[in-house]
Amino acid sequence: MKLFQCQCCTQVLHFENTACLRCGRTVGYLPGTDAMAAVEADGPVWRVLPTGGQAGDTQRWRFCRNWELSACNWMVAVGDGDDPEAPVFCRACQHNRTVPDLSDPAHHALWQKMEAAKRRLIYTIMRLGLPHPSPDDAHPEPLAFDFLADDPEAEERVMTGHADGVVTIALKEADDATREKMRADMGEAYRTLLGHFRHEVGHYYWDILVRDGGKLEDFRAMFGDERTDYGEALEQHYKEGAPAGWQENHVSAYATMHPWEDWAETWAHYLHMVDTLETAAALGMRLEPDADEEGELSATVDFDPYRVRRAARLISAWVPLTVALNTLNRSMGQADLYPFVLTEPVQRKLGFVHDLVVEGRR
Repeated sequence: MKLFQCQCCTQVLHFENTACLRCGRTVGYLPGTDAMAAVEADGPVWRVLPTGGQAGDTQRWRFCRNWELSACNWMVAVGDGDDPEAPVFCRACQHNRTVPDLSDPAHHALWQKMEAAKRRLIYTIMRLGLPHPSPDDAHPEPLAFDFLADDPEAEERVMTGHADGVVTIALKEADDATREKMRADMGEAYRTLLGHFRHEVGHYYWDILVRDGGKLEDFRAMFGDERTDYGEALEQHYKEGAPAGWQENHVSAYATMHPWEDWAETWAHYLHMVDTLETAAALGMRLEPDADEEGELSATVDFDPYRVRRAARLISAWVPLTVALNTLNRSMGQADLYPFVLTEPVQRKLGFVHDLVVEGRR
């Protein structure tokens, strides 16, 4: 994620900001221009404030309908003939199909966290130039989200997953303590709310880019045959765990369960890379560990990861960046931020994902 700047006072703005902390202006994200801007109310709409002595933007805007619920800071352009007072959802919130009961304060607080993670995901999807039809579009498989809370009177609990374009995220995943306990109980090295979004949307893009993109044979050559019975594979994985030596060919233990999960895990790591590398580029990071005489862990992140043609360039910067991030975390007494190793087979899988993304953008 890149950094933004308040056009009124030059204060650095972050993607989640709703106000400038220096000048106090209300700020909103303008997805059409990929900008964070200070705005002020102009009757029933908002206008972008001018920069210095320059003329202001004449485009009229309104905040997403979820802004009033403190769950979104994205804006929607108001066109000629639009009712400026009609509540509308932004390009991120249009994908919501089901939200929890927001009259429950606990549900509301967790849902706000889910919306923040979802907006970051949609930002990445848009920057990659990937198709993301909403449920209102006439697409045979639109991208939709169900955010569901467990029913205390029901025996079955909500399971995070994907089916036919619908990504379901269990509300409890937004609770940090609950999610960390689940991570420890399941022996996972990494479990985050944003990671869930990235993984589950990977299943959606398998449908769009692989199944519907005519890439099944190429996929099977790289990841394995997805026609293997998923239910049996799932049962075997939770009964026996990952096979010995799984680290050589898979990015995580869960990726060994089934080719679909191998793809989704690889996809999630690809999104980890491009988003974090964009942040590193925004910070002007240059990595030159003195201990590495060969220079293999040196990198200057001075490129746009969303427009790189070859995956090798992403990976060559990503590896030293993760070494630096892990070292910084250890200095603070924290576990490694990125506890994964990208072997040659895993790098080839990441390259496969990257090539499909580039082809899909074209």
